[in-house]
Amino acid sequence: MKFDVVTIFPRMIEAGLTEGVVGRGLERGLVDVRVHDLRTFTSDRHRTVDDVAYGGGPGMVMKVEPFVRAMAAIRAERGTPGAVVLLSPQGRRFDQLEAARLRGADHVVLLCGRYEGIDERVRELVATEELSIGDFVVSGGEMPALLVIDAVSRLVPGVVGDQESVEQDSFSQGILDHPHYTRPVEFEGRRVPDVLLSGHHAEVRRWRVKEALRRTLDRRPDLIDEGALTREQRDLLGEAIDEDAMRATATRPRDER
Repeated sequence: MKFDVVTIFPRMIEAGLTEGVVGRGLERGLVDVRVHDLRTFTSDRHRTVDDVAYGGGPGMVMKVEPFVRAMAAIRAERGTPGAVVLLSPQGRRFDQLEAARLRGADHVVLLCGRYEGIDERVRELVATEELSIGDFVVSGGEMPALLVIDAVSRLVPGVVGDQESVEQDSFSQGILDHPHYTRPVEFEGRRVPDVLLSGHHAEVRRWRVKEALRRTLDRRPDLIDEGALTREQRDLLGEAIDEDAMRATATRPRDER
């Protein structure tokens, strides 16, 4: 899996690649990330990447020419990428499905903006798409780029030591992940659910599916698509709803029942 990142702060990207899952992927040769300093693709001695906006207004706008030259250099050195992504709060929401799609592209270029904005012609001439990491604004595209690299790299076989862990991640199956526990069995009055101590693998699996559905219904009900659930998942979701309703009734004061 190849990534090229175009930025005016290459050290921000390089620092984020040294540890963790992506760092291991780089060491194993499973992930290849090249970082390109946008300023090296300028044509003036001041290495200018921005200018005032036509029509006035606050802030500076990043110029189109350095991005065009950077992409020409990447294509010449690394081949034509499967996707050229402009990180932008105006883009389509990046999620697990988008991560899987980009994994299929094999080679992704990430363009990091800064300042007030980017010349619209970068979108028209360079980027093939825009992606946003959420409905909020950060100072530049570097941190979003690192998040995209991490999320996509996890899907490359061998980057994460246990592939089953990746397959069970939140969102990978359309719902959130189930709760996890480890030693000690009891801590400050809170005990690990007995089913996880039973050694009964079928019951453990069933509990995990139900709790994943319960958690998704509680925290992200928008993710629940009953038509996409299996028969077992629908049954377990119904059980979770009934159990929660009974629990709520049992905890209400008697005069409110």
